[in-house]
Amino acid sequence: MLWRQLKLFASATTASLILSWAAGGSLAMAQTSELVDRSQLRVCADPSNLPFSNKKGEGFENKIAEIISEELDVPIKYTWFPQSIGFIRQTLDKKRCDIIIGYVATHELVLNSNPYYRTSYVLIHRDGELEGFKSLNDPRIKPMKIGVIAGTPPVSILAENKLLDNIKSFHRMVDRRYYSPAEEMIADISEGRLDIGLLWGPIGGYFAEKADKKLTVVPLIHETVGPRMSYRITFGVRRREKVWKRQLNRIIRRRQDDINKILVEYGVPLIDEAGELIKPAG
Repeated sequence: MLWRQLKLFASATTASLILSWAAGGSLAMAQTSELVDRSQLRVCADPSNLPFSNKKGEGFENKIAEIISEELDVPIKYTWFPQSIGFIRQTLDKKRCDIIIGYVATHELVLNSNPYYRTSYVLIHRDGELEGFKSLNDPRIKPMKIGVIAGTPPVSILAENKLLDNIKSFHRMVDRRYYSPAEEMIADISEGRLDIGLLWGPIGGYFAEKADKKLTVVPLIHETVGPRMSYRITFGVRRREKVWKRQLNRIIRRRQDDINKILVEYGVPLIDEAGELIKPAG
């Protein structure tokens, strides 16, 4: 009789532990999931940062957010904050929003989705003036006046090639509501005040297409010294939200062709996994 009572007690205890574990697991998942508002797509974005985003919804990240919204069948709600110092702390970390549409892969401040595009820094020059250009060690650029954003990776390569005396430096951390260094650089190239400019690919490609004069955009994918020039771009979410990340990964897989089409329309140079430029169809 005692043996039977002990057996029943053990079975009940095991069942209780299993139920407790299951409930605890469900609670843990709920605690993770509750940080994401499932009734709307809450996007962290810069209010004035074309070609990426603006309050009018004119950036390519706005358009990609619309794809996610469509897939989830929920409306978009933006939390606007200038993408400078404190952006993540004031938006994603404070749970005011649930996703950053464009973030560099492996960044330690966020949990990254799978990459949905890869791009690089670019060199921009007036059409026909640097035919066949591939690398910043090209001897033709040694006497040229070069525009570059301060503190960006191309500065290191210019230093390696002893070209720092040639540069005009533009501020990197700015409020784009009031000043656009990329647009100023493009204007300087168009008007001959600069011979070439070095910009992050999505920015350079977008503004070069809008310039008054015909400009050529060359991805910096053949550099042999200094830091890497190409980077994979992901969606950024809070670090513990793996369920949310997996849901976004599924959307990327389903809608990659639509995302690529948007990026090409905005002049973003797309790089394949071999590090080569993907030429737009047609």
